[in-house]
Amino acid sequence: MAGETKTGGRPASTGVIRGRFALSVGKPADTPPPEWTWVALTDVARLETGHTPSRKHAEYWGGDVPWIGIRDATRNHGSVIFDTEQHTNELGIANSSARVLPANTVCLSRTASVGYVVVMGRPMATSQDFVNWVCSNKIDHRFLSYVLLAEHDSFLRFASGTTHQTIYFPEVKAFHVCLPPLAEQQAIACILGALDEKINLNTRRNRTLERMARELFRSWFVDFDPVKAKVNGHTPSGMKPAIAAHFPDRFEDSHLGPIPNGWQTRMLGEVLDVKHGFAFAGEYFCQEPTRDILLTPGNFEVGGGFKDDKYKYYDGPVPAEFVLDRDDLLLTMTDLSKSADTLGYPAFIPSPPTGTRYLHNQRLGKVVITETESVNALFLYQVFCGDGYRQEILASATGTTVKHTAPTRIKAFKTVFPSAPLVREFKEIAKPWHLRLTLNRDESRTLAALRDTLLPRLISGELRVSDAERIVGRAV
Repeated sequence: MAGETKTGGRPASTGVIRGRFALSVGKPADTPPPEWTWVALTDVARLETGHTPSRKHAEYWGGDVPWIGIRDATRNHGSVIFDTEQHTNELGIANSSARVLPANTVCLSRTASVGYVVVMGRPMATSQDFVNWVCSNKIDHRFLSYVLLAEHDSFLRFASGTTHQTIYFPEVKAFHVCLPPLAEQQAIACILGALDEKINLNTRRNRTLERMARELFRSWFVDFDPVKAKVNGHTPSGMKPAIAAHFPDRFEDSHLGPIPNGWQTRMLGEVLDVKHGFAFAGEYFCQEPTRDILLTPGNFEVGGGFKDDKYKYYDGPVPAEFVLDRDDLLLTMTDLSKSADTLGYPAFIPSPPTGTRYLHNQRLGKVVITETESVNALFLYQVFCGDGYRQEILASATGTTVKHTAPTRIKAFKTVFPSAPLVREFKEIAKPWHLRLTLNRDESRTLAALRDTLLPRLISGELRVSDAERIVGRAV
């Protein structure tokens, strides 16, 4: 299997471009650690590429073959992927150069967005934007994925092009990797994998907490389940009597349709303001980490929520009112993607990494509650995650390539406001979930920082496995 590349094209490059730790185009002259060896990657893994079945044939799309595209890689960087946005089928595979590759295939994006790494969790195909390695029994696929992750900054040195950077096949075919014995590869992968698994566990727990809050909000304030139960002469299921007493037992008409008796339809602008961030000067943007981190829509999850990646750094003067505090509620006001994936979505701002500050730029809006008796931030967060709000923001967005919304659009959105006691009851139930989510996120950040510190030292042989095991044992 190893060495039988399925890519065709030009032969391997004969030059040498050294990566940072354990990867190189061509075999470098430096001496590896004891018992480690520089080997051609194609000697221990089969190199494959991908292809896109013709878009002109609808019958090639939709089916049971997951097809990895760039968006799948950017959203799942460093992860095992089990499903994809798009699927092809046997007909699409048969009528293209795409190939179904086995689980544990390691995929690297080589063009457009260079350097994103995912591992197939089950048989899949990829687009031509990827190079893929089907590992032999001489290399652990997890170890290879960690090498590629550690070498992310090296890939731009391996790439060529002006408008679009691409790693071409002569360079890919010349990849060399510095390998320890297989048992040590596996041990290194297990150490780093233990940290990643704990991070993934926290992520899954947080998704469960988010789902619980969203389902409770929808049941109470969108579907009106407790009110419907009382209208039909039933006691709301699983609810404390003191809370059930706050729900009315009949509906009344409104311009939004039937709503619980005594509740109101109001514009968001009646209870909140949305403040734009600061237009930070581009001359102070930095590539290297600084004290100040400039948050952007790239720090927002699709559907709502904060993510710790794609940081932009700033090293200039900062007005004090644009330094963010923990649990500030922000909304995306601009989205650079054509699909406006994150436009209008909310996130609670976490504590920044130690010694840093989060800054509020003009692409984000800060929610300031002006009527604290009627609403709270946990209630509003769920409003901003709702389908009705999302549809209104997209329908009123301006721009073509860059989508914008405005504070006036957000404040004009009308929604149903329950009685103040019920808003407080929702907060009391959701508050512990929010706190647990915050603690999980903080722990994951600490574990990710430890992983990112250990990763280059382990895959370069600088740190021995036994020392790393003691460090990780204390952390997890």
